[in-house]
Amino acid sequence: MKAVCLLSGGLDSSTCLGVARRDGFQCYALSFDYGQRHKIELQAAASIAWHFGVREHKVIQIDLRAFGGSALTADIAVPKDSLEQGTQGIPITYVPARNTIFLSYAMAWAEVLECSDIFIGVNAIDYSGYPDCRPEFIAAFEHLANLATKAGVEGRTLLRIHTPLAQLDKAGIVKLALDVGVDFGLTHSCYDPDREGHPCGHCDSCLLRQKGFREAGLVDPLEYQ
Repeated sequence: MKAVCLLSGGLDSSTCLGVARRDGFQCYALSFDYGQRHKIELQAAASIAWHFGVREHKVIQIDLRAFGGSALTADIAVPKDSLEQGTQGIPITYVPARNTIFLSYAMAWAEVLECSDIFIGVNAIDYSGYPDCRPEFIAAFEHLANLATKAGVEGRTLLRIHTPLAQLDKAGIVKLALDVGVDFGLTHSCYDPDREGHPCGHCDSCLLRQKGFREAGLVDPLEYQ
């Protein structure tokens, strides 16, 4: 069985790739150079792809900075020490339409590979501020994908989108990552690292990661600023 696995190099997507590999899939990793604030996560994605021995790792270049609207794709400051903002509406680190675009590319590659399975590391429990991480979005896109492809219309494949992290909090994701063999030191989660790639320790993503390791009773090997 083949699977296309969206891979950012972060803890969640790395764990998702590990789950796909554990479950016996031949994994094809898909990452994006989309105009994000830094390229360090792409280096992490390459390292994780190598670690798990994927069949192929593609990095697609697109330019979401052309639209901006996010602290990750525009000259907008990344919020710091404000984890509670994730419960007060959609955070400024949300990138408009990002998962819709990423899943569209994954759908295209899956059709070419004659593959029925896509894995994405969305999580709706610990940090549900992003509208394109919700289960109802994933279900709607899966329905769309089976209407939008030649393979789906001809009945050759029924595309399934797997979200194995959807109901886990961050501590649960850390524990699952350990179980499936993620090398935590290869992952990168920070929205605003320094030039050497050290995570800031203060953005929402860093705070959630630290919280997850703490509650899982494990030590995060990353060296923070």
